[in-house]
Amino acid sequence: MLAKRIIPCLDIKDGMTVKGTNFVNLREAGDPVELGRAYSEQGADELVYLDITASHEGRKTFTELVKKVAATLSIPFTVGGGIHELGDVARLLEAGADKVSVNSAAIRRPELIDEIALHFGSQVCVCAIDAKKTPEGSWICYLNGGRIPTGRTLFEWAHEAAGRGAGEILFTSMDHDGVHTGYANEALVELSESLPIPVIASGGAGKMEHFKEAFTLGKADAALAAGVFHFGEIGIADLKKYLHEEGVNVRL
Repeated sequence: MLAKRIIPCLDIKDGMTVKGTNFVNLREAGDPVELGRAYSEQGADELVYLDITASHEGRKTFTELVKKVAATLSIPFTVGGGIHELGDVARLLEAGADKVSVNSAAIRRPELIDEIALHFGSQVCVCAIDAKKTPEGSWICYLNGGRIPTGRTLFEWAHEAAGRGAGEILFTSMDHDGVHTGYANEALVELSESLPIPVIASGGAGKMEHFKEAFTLGKADAALAAGVFHFGEIGIADLKKYLHEEGVNVRL
């Protein structure tokens, strides 16, 4: 059985790490290069860097920051935000990223996933999905950092993305984001049991038990979190020790 992964996520705005609640009310959390180095030293398995306003503002992702991060990290990292074409992917991989995360552009033009998988391999392509549950119980996907609802639903889009060659699904529950009440485990287990590729849980981590629940109840392959790491509420080494003691297979 593969080890479960712990993945700190660094949302980047204007060159700084920020964290919000339900995708709004952002506050600064530190220098992204220094934070990344610290998380690597503490035992994080991977990192995700997201330029959270790139799609909204139509900008390209920040290549120079990626180069600085790559020069300091000894673990894999994923970069997302403003990736619209193969040239964007090539530039980020050349700058040192291991994977790219596509979200808004992939929903608008799903063929982008096929192209990335064909040219660079499925392992490079992470399909990020931001979704919110309706009162009727369906999960609707959103674009541009949670600003624009789409006609796509979480499960049908996740299956299409996997079929097109995405290597992983990064599912963020917008309802759970930053509120520290736990991950969306019912949706996670449905994704995990029905998809042939790994699922990364995102949105809702507030205490160590929430990570365990994402792995046991939600059957996620990895758990991503931001604020609890950035603001020192949970230490990565402590979290892994706890998970190991609770019977979850993690890399210590």
